Amino acid sequence: MPDHPIDYYFTMTSPWAYLGHQKFVDMAKRHGLDIRYHPVNLGMVFPETGGLPLAKRHPARQAYRLLELQRWRDKRGIAIKLKPKYFPMNPTLADCCVQALGAAGGDVPGFMARLFEATFAQERDGADAATLEALLTATGADGPALITAAQSAPVLAAYEAASRAAVERGIFGSPTYVRDGELFWGQDRLELLEDAIISGRAGFSVP
Repeated sequence: MPDHPIDYYFTMTSPWAYLGHQKFVDMAKRHGLDIRYHPVNLGMVFPETGGLPLAKRHPARQAYRLLELQRWRDKRGIAIKLKPKYFPMNPTLADCCVQALGAAGGDVPGFMARLFEATFAQERDGADAATLEALLTATGADGPALITAAQSAPVLAAYEAASRAAVERGIFGSPTYVRDGELFWGQDRLELLEDAIISGRAGFSVP
């Protein structure tokens, strides 16, 4: 019996989403699972769920984050700059490109992979419209049309609605994967997500 589709909550400015992206996409494909993509604005999510943007976190937390990036970079075998040139960036246009591409039936995981690599490994500006247009075109999409769509009122409204819905669902960080109502926060929980998929068990809930 097919397993549940996975809801994937993320923002394109998240290095953690980058580190887990391809592993997650490959896992879903291996198990024949659909993915529902939900780019969200952490600027809306954090204030509602107790999170802080990186610059406002205690220096000890910021330092530990750099250790974790190095550990998971080596664990996943993925090239990533610890302090990329254009990070942090305003993710709105990038996230909305994902939203618009999904609505158009395009290659969402392929575009995300290219954009993550461009931002975190190649140190390109992931908030720049020309960069995004080129990456969209490279996936076979109509780059100019999608850049226009990504800045349209309907797509921006859908992005805001997805962010509100994420808060209501208990999402508080990127990436978060949701299977059968059970949240798995962080790419370091992908192995636990796969265990749940393989077992076929019902999703755990908060008692």
